[in-house]
Amino acid sequence: MKAFRDTWLVYARAMTLNLKQPVWLVVMLIQPLYFLIFFAPLLNGLDGAPGFEAGAMETFVPGLIIMMALFGSTFVGFGLIAELRAGVIERMRVTPVSRAALLIGRTLATVTTTLIQALLLVVLAAPIGGLTIYWPGVFLMFGIIILTSFMLGALSYGVAIVLKSEDTLAPVLNTFVQPIMLLSGIMLPMALAPAWLQSVADFNPFYYAVEAARSLFEGDMGANAIWQAAAYIGALAVLLVWWATRKFARAVA
Repeated sequence: MKAFRDTWLVYARAMTLNLKQPVWLVVMLIQPLYFLIFFAPLLNGLDGAPGFEAGAMETFVPGLIIMMALFGSTFVGFGLIAELRAGVIERMRVTPVSRAALLIGRTLATVTTTLIQALLLVVLAAPIGGLTIYWPGVFLMFGIIILTSFMLGALSYGVAIVLKSEDTLAPVLNTFVQPIMLLSGIMLPMALAPAWLQSVADFNPFYYAVEAARSLFEGDMGANAIWQAAAYIGALAVLLVWWATRKFARAVA
Protein backbone atom coordinates (compact mmCIF):
# COMPACT_ATOMS: atom_id res chain seq x y z
CA MET A 1 0.00 0.00 0.00
CA LYS A 2 2.88 2.37 0.72
CA ALA A 3 4.12 2.05 -2.87
CA PHE A 4 0.65 2.96 -4.21
CA ARG A 5 0.39 5.91 -1.84
CA ASP A 6 3.86 7.15 -2.78
CA THR A 7 3.06 6.79 -6.47
CA TRP A 8 -0.14 8.78 -6.01
CA LEU A 9 1.70 11.57 -4.18
CA VAL A 10 4.32 11.85 -6.93
CA TYR A 11 1.63 11.66 -9.61
CA ALA A 12 -0.46 14.37 -7.93
CA ARG A 13 2.57 16.64 -7.65
CA ALA A 14 3.48 16.12 -11.32
CA MET A 15 -0.09 16.79 -12.47
CA THR A 16 -0.27 19.92 -10.33
CA LEU A 17 2.89 21.23 -11.99
CA ASN A 18 1.40 20.45 -15.41
CA LEU A 19 -1.80 22.31 -14.59
CA LYS A 20 0.20 25.32 -13.42
CA GLN A 21 1.77 25.46 -16.90
CA PRO A 22 -1.14 24.64 -19.25
CA VAL A 23 0.70 26.29 -22.14
CA TRP A 24 2.64 23.02 -22.52
CA LEU A 25 -0.61 21.12 -23.12
CA VAL A 26 -1.75 23.70 -25.63
CA VAL A 27 1.55 23.67 -27.53
CA MET A 28 1.57 19.87 -27.75
CA LEU A 29 -1.97 19.98 -29.17
CA ILE A 30 -1.36 22.80 -31.63
CA GLN A 31 1.32 20.94 -33.57
CA PRO A 32 -0.97 17.99 -34.48
CA LEU A 33 -3.69 20.51 -35.36
CA TYR A 34 -1.32 22.07 -37.87
CA PHE A 35 -0.95 18.66 -39.53
CA LEU A 36 -4.70 18.15 -39.36
CA ILE A 37 -5.54 21.49 -40.96
CA PHE A 38 -2.66 22.03 -43.40
CA PHE A 39 -1.52 18.49 -44.31
CA ALA A 40 -4.57 16.21 -44.06
CA PRO A 41 -6.45 17.95 -46.94
CA LEU A 42 -3.61 16.91 -49.27
CA LEU A 43 -4.61 13.29 -48.69
CA ASN A 44 -8.23 13.59 -49.82
CA GLY A 45 -7.35 12.49 -53.33
CA LEU A 46 -5.87 9.25 -51.95
CA ASP A 47 -9.19 7.74 -50.78
CA GLY A 48 -9.18 4.11 -51.86
CA ALA A 49 -5.42 4.03 -52.51
CA PRO A 50 -3.32 1.31 -50.79
CA GLY A 51 -3.49 1.95 -47.06
CA PHE A 52 -6.33 4.46 -47.43
CA GLU A 53 -9.22 2.03 -47.94
CA ALA A 54 -11.00 3.36 -44.83
CA GLY A 55 -10.70 6.98 -45.95
CA ALA A 56 -8.02 9.66 -45.73
CA MET A 57 -8.93 11.07 -42.31
CA GLU A 58 -9.64 7.67 -40.78
CA THR A 59 -6.14 6.63 -41.86
CA PHE A 60 -4.28 9.82 -41.02
CA VAL A 61 -5.72 10.74 -37.60
CA PRO A 62 -4.75 7.49 -35.79
CA GLY A 63 -1.18 7.96 -37.01
CA LEU A 64 -1.28 11.57 -35.84
CA ILE A 65 -2.34 10.44 -32.36
CA ILE A 66 0.54 7.97 -32.18
CA MET A 67 2.87 10.80 -33.25
CA MET A 68 1.49 12.93 -30.42
CA ALA A 69 2.22 10.16 -27.93
CA LEU A 70 5.67 9.66 -29.45
CA PHE A 71 6.80 13.27 -29.22
CA GLY A 72 4.82 14.21 -26.11
CA SER A 73 6.29 11.37 -24.05
CA THR A 74 9.82 11.14 -25.42
CA PHE A 75 10.88 14.64 -24.40
CA VAL A 76 9.56 14.77 -20.82
CA GLY A 77 13.06 14.03 -19.56
CA PHE A 78 14.00 17.69 -20.01
CA GLY A 79 11.80 18.57 -17.03
CA LEU A 80 13.59 15.99 -14.90
CA ILE A 81 17.00 17.48 -15.78
CA ALA A 82 15.71 20.87 -14.63
CA GLU A 83 14.68 19.29 -11.31
CA LEU A 84 18.10 17.66 -10.99
CA ARG A 85 19.79 21.03 -11.51
CA ALA A 86 17.45 22.71 -9.00
CA GLY A 87 18.22 20.08 -6.35
CA VAL A 88 14.69 18.65 -6.20
CA ILE A 89 15.85 15.08 -6.77
CA GLU A 90 18.68 15.56 -4.29
CA ARG A 91 16.22 16.57 -1.57
CA MET A 92 14.15 13.47 -2.30
CA ARG A 93 17.07 11.32 -1.20
CA VAL A 94 16.22 12.00 2.45
CA THR A 95 12.52 11.20 2.12
CA PRO A 96 11.04 7.73 2.74
CA VAL A 97 9.17 7.76 -0.59
CA SER A 98 9.55 4.66 -2.77
CA ARG A 99 12.27 5.11 -5.40
CA ALA A 100 10.15 3.31 -7.99
CA ALA A 101 7.23 5.64 -7.21
CA LEU A 102 9.38 8.64 -8.11
CA LEU A 103 9.57 7.35 -11.68
CA ILE A 104 6.18 5.68 -12.06
CA GLY A 105 4.25 8.64 -10.63
CA ARG A 106 5.91 11.02 -13.07
CA THR A 107 5.34 8.63 -15.97
CA LEU A 108 1.66 8.23 -15.13
CA ALA A 109 1.29 12.02 -15.23
CA THR A 110 2.80 11.94 -18.73
CA VAL A 111 0.30 9.24 -19.74
CA THR A 112 -2.62 11.27 -18.39
CA THR A 113 -1.54 14.37 -20.30
CA THR A 114 -1.14 12.37 -23.52
CA LEU A 115 -4.61 10.80 -23.16
CA ILE A 116 -6.23 14.20 -22.66
CA GLN A 117 -4.51 15.56 -25.75
CA ALA A 118 -5.44 12.47 -27.81
CA LEU A 119 -9.10 12.74 -26.81
CA LEU A 120 -9.18 16.44 -27.68
CA LEU A 121 -7.61 15.74 -31.06
CA VAL A 122 -10.21 13.07 -31.90
CA VAL A 123 -13.05 15.38 -30.91
CA LEU A 124 -11.62 18.28 -32.94
CA ALA A 125 -10.89 16.09 -35.98
CA ALA A 126 -14.58 15.31 -36.44
CA PRO A 127 -15.74 18.87 -37.30
CA ILE A 128 -12.44 20.01 -38.85
CA GLY A 129 -11.68 17.05 -41.07
CA GLY A 130 -14.96 15.17 -41.24
CA LEU A 131 -13.58 12.21 -39.31
CA THR A 132 -15.98 9.33 -38.72
CA ILE A 133 -15.48 8.20 -35.13
CA TYR A 134 -16.01 4.62 -34.03
CA TRP A 135 -15.91 5.18 -30.27
CA PRO A 136 -15.47 1.56 -29.09
CA GLY A 137 -12.38 1.30 -31.29
CA VAL A 138 -11.14 4.71 -30.14
CA PHE A 139 -11.32 3.73 -26.47
CA LEU A 140 -9.48 0.47 -27.18
CA MET A 141 -6.90 2.49 -29.08
CA PHE A 142 -6.32 4.49 -25.91
CA GLY A 143 -4.93 1.28 -24.41
CA ILE A 144 -2.19 1.33 -27.03
CA ILE A 145 -1.62 5.03 -26.31
CA ILE A 146 -1.24 4.26 -22.60
CA LEU A 147 1.37 1.55 -23.25
CA THR A 148 3.24 3.72 -25.76
CA SER A 149 3.25 6.81 -23.57
CA PHE A 150 4.19 4.89 -20.42
CA MET A 151 7.07 3.15 -22.19
CA LEU A 152 8.47 6.31 -23.82
CA GLY A 153 8.00 8.43 -20.70
CA ALA A 154 9.95 5.93 -18.61
CA LEU A 155 12.64 5.73 -21.30
CA SER A 156 12.97 9.52 -21.43
CA TYR A 157 13.28 9.81 -17.66
CA GLY A 158 15.79 6.97 -17.56
CA VAL A 159 17.97 8.49 -20.28
CA ALA A 160 17.71 11.93 -18.64
CA ILE A 161 18.85 10.60 -15.26
CA VAL A 162 21.85 9.02 -16.98
CA LEU A 163 22.88 11.95 -19.20
CA LYS A 164 21.91 14.86 -16.91
CA SER A 165 22.33 17.35 -19.75
CA GLU A 166 19.80 18.89 -22.12
CA ASP A 167 22.53 19.43 -24.72
CA THR A 168 23.21 15.70 -24.82
CA LEU A 169 19.64 14.52 -24.33
CA ALA A 170 18.22 16.40 -27.31
CA PRO A 171 20.38 14.83 -30.05
CA VAL A 172 20.16 11.38 -28.47
CA LEU A 173 16.36 11.48 -28.43
CA ASN A 174 16.12 12.97 -31.92
CA THR A 175 18.38 10.25 -33.28
CA PHE A 176 16.10 7.69 -31.67
CA VAL A 177 12.74 9.24 -32.59
CA GLN A 178 13.21 10.19 -36.23
CA PRO A 179 13.80 6.72 -37.73
CA ILE A 180 11.00 5.32 -35.57
CA MET A 181 8.59 7.91 -36.91
CA LEU A 182 9.67 7.50 -40.53
CA LEU A 183 9.42 3.69 -40.38
CA SER A 184 6.09 3.55 -38.54
CA GLY A 185 3.85 4.89 -41.31
CA ILE A 186 2.61 7.74 -39.13
CA MET A 187 2.36 10.27 -41.94
CA LEU A 188 1.63 7.90 -44.82
CA PRO A 189 0.78 4.18 -44.63
CA MET A 190 3.70 1.81 -45.21
CA ALA A 191 1.53 0.12 -47.86
CA LEU A 192 2.74 2.90 -50.17
CA ALA A 193 6.40 2.07 -49.50
CA PRO A 194 8.62 -0.17 -51.62
CA ALA A 195 8.99 -3.76 -50.48
CA TRP A 196 12.43 -3.28 -48.89
CA LEU A 197 11.18 -0.39 -46.76
CA GLN A 198 8.16 -2.40 -45.64
CA SER A 199 10.52 -5.22 -44.62
CA VAL A 200 12.54 -2.80 -42.50
CA ALA A 201 9.35 -1.43 -40.92
CA ASP A 202 8.42 -4.95 -39.78
CA PHE A 203 11.15 -4.61 -37.13
CA ASN A 204 9.71 -1.35 -35.79
CA PRO A 205 7.22 -1.99 -32.94
CA PHE A 206 5.66 1.43 -33.51
CA TYR A 207 4.65 0.34 -36.99
CA TYR A 208 2.33 -2.18 -35.35
CA ALA A 209 1.04 0.48 -32.94
CA VAL A 210 0.07 2.69 -35.88
CA GLU A 211 -1.52 -0.18 -37.80
CA ALA A 212 -3.42 -1.28 -34.70
CA ALA A 213 -4.69 2.26 -34.09
CA ARG A 214 -5.94 2.45 -37.67
CA SER A 215 -7.63 -0.96 -37.45
CA LEU A 216 -9.40 0.03 -34.23
CA PHE A 217 -10.53 3.31 -35.79
CA GLU A 218 -12.06 1.29 -38.63
CA GLY A 219 -13.77 -1.08 -36.19
CA ASP A 220 -11.69 -4.07 -37.31
CA MET A 221 -11.29 -5.66 -33.88
CA GLY A 222 -9.79 -8.87 -35.24
CA ALA A 223 -6.79 -7.35 -37.01
CA ASN A 224 -3.47 -9.06 -36.29
CA ALA A 225 -1.80 -5.70 -35.74
CA ILE A 226 -3.81 -5.22 -32.53
CA TRP A 227 -2.38 -8.20 -30.65
CA GLN A 228 1.02 -7.61 -32.24
CA ALA A 229 1.08 -4.03 -30.98
CA ALA A 230 -0.06 -5.11 -27.52
CA ALA A 231 2.63 -7.79 -27.36
CA TYR A 232 5.54 -5.76 -28.72
CA ILE A 233 4.76 -2.45 -27.06
CA GLY A 234 3.77 -4.20 -23.81
CA ALA A 235 7.02 -6.18 -23.67
CA LEU A 236 9.07 -3.07 -24.41
CA ALA A 237 7.15 -1.14 -21.76
CA VAL A 238 7.95 -3.73 -19.08
CA LEU A 239 11.62 -3.88 -20.09
CA LEU A 240 12.16 -0.12 -20.29
CA VAL A 241 10.21 0.65 -17.10
CA TRP A 242 12.34 -1.93 -15.26
CA TRP A 243 15.54 -0.39 -16.66
CA ALA A 244 14.50 3.18 -15.96
CA THR A 245 13.36 2.31 -12.43
CA ARG A 246 16.78 0.84 -11.64
CA LYS A 247 18.55 3.92 -13.01
CA PHE A 248 16.23 6.20 -11.08
CA ALA A 249 16.60 4.23 -7.85
CA ARG A 250 20.40 4.38 -8.06
CA ALA A 251 20.35 8.10 -8.78
CA VAL A 252 18.34 8.90 -5.64
CA ALA A 253 19.67 6.13 -3.40
